[in-house]
Amino acid sequence: MSTDAMAARTHAAPPTDSRPSDDTAAELFTSDEVTRFRGQWQTIQTNFVDDPQEAVQGADHLVAEVMQTLAATFADHKRDLEGQWRSGAEVETEDLRVALRRYRSFLNQLLDA
Repeated sequence: MSTDAMAARTHAAPPTDSRPSDDTAAELFTSDEVTRFRGQWQTIQTNFVDDPQEAVQGADHLVAEVMQTLAATFADHKRDLEGQWRSGAEVETEDLRVALRRYRSFLNQLLDA
């Protein structure tokens, strides 16, 4: 994607939200993680002028860290669900509905990003 296309996409109006109104946002990152990732990104951008290659390497590492953090979030969520299922206790339909809503929220946030 060209830089112009990326800029247009960034400034385009957000897509019409056709999701159900009860789709509560599942937290992908803690507020501390978001603050830390944004701070690291700002530093990377600032350092580009002095050392572009290092800045791109830093961006690569940051994106990898963000992806690992996101994967850990999903793994924790999955582990919690599987723990309920393994306990032998019957999982309530309402608990499964909430879990499915969280997955829907995760997916929508990723696709809307």
